[in-house]
Amino acid sequence: MTEDPALGAAERKTLLADLAREADALRPQLHRYAARLVGSVIDGEDVIQDAFARVFATAGSIPPGTPLRPWLFRIVHNRAMDALRQRSTRRSEPLEMAFDLADISAAGPEDALIRRDTVRVALGHFAELPVPQRSAVILKDVLGESLADIAALLDLSVDAVKAHLSRGRARLRAISDVRSEVAPSPSPEALNFAALFNAQDWDALRRLLAEDVRLRQARRPEISGAADVGRFFTYYAGYPLVRVEPAWLEGREILLVSAEPSGGPAYFMLLEWRGQKISLIRDHRYATYVMDGADVMPAASR
Repeated sequence: MTEDPALGAAERKTLLADLAREADALRPQLHRYAARLVGSVIDGEDVIQDAFARVFATAGSIPPGTPLRPWLFRIVHNRAMDALRQRSTRRSEPLEMAFDLADISAAGPEDALIRRDTVRVALGHFAELPVPQRSAVILKDVLGESLADIAALLDLSVDAVKAHLSRGRARLRAISDVRSEVAPSPSPEALNFAALFNAQDWDALRRLLAEDVRLRQARRPEISGAADVGRFFTYYAGYPLVRVEPAWLEGREILLVSAEPSGGPAYFMLLEWRGQKISLIRDHRYATYVMDGADVMPAASR
């Protein structure tokens, strides 16, 4: 998209400043939506990163006066749909299948109870719903959007939203909450990283970095190269003391980060290895909202 030629430099600067503030304030809500759409808090943050890159690349084409909140939700929604298509997991359902359902627009004690229960549903269970149901339930029961706003975002009628919402709620209630997974033991790499990190042996950790290692942090530009990424540990040396421990999330090994002394988990790191070297560090220090809905399993004792 090209920039609006009628948009002056001062107007564009104001628009970008407003957009940056709105995007930063909405980031936790946008992540809650994206994570439940794609069924992963980790992939949900990737969706947000991708969406925000597009947001600021196309900001100059936004007509003055455009409501930024629905515009941001639309971009995140579309990026999440792209991610689902790429994984070939998107499912669809004819909209006309459930239009004979009762009117559910009125909020009452039962509706409030349903919403509370929905927020507690394991994040992965949302992936069991067809996308239209998934979107409607997340927007209404998790984020508290109105039926009219949901209809506008999803380009559906209010009646269609009501149908998808009722069917989605019913399907979620039918999904078993029984979890039989047993967390694997931590890998030697994770145990070694945790031991060095907790001992604050920053030089030893720098020696684990691959020459082309990358560091990704929300609200920060990606950096690469062992020399620059090595400063990551310098920063942690100056932060209030934290401790890391191996755990599992969505089938992936993570390092839970907790404040010392005896603080609970605040966020996590995700490392990728190439041989015995770290090729990627994904640190969520500036995106603690990723813990919302995260079904973390402590690593089994060895």
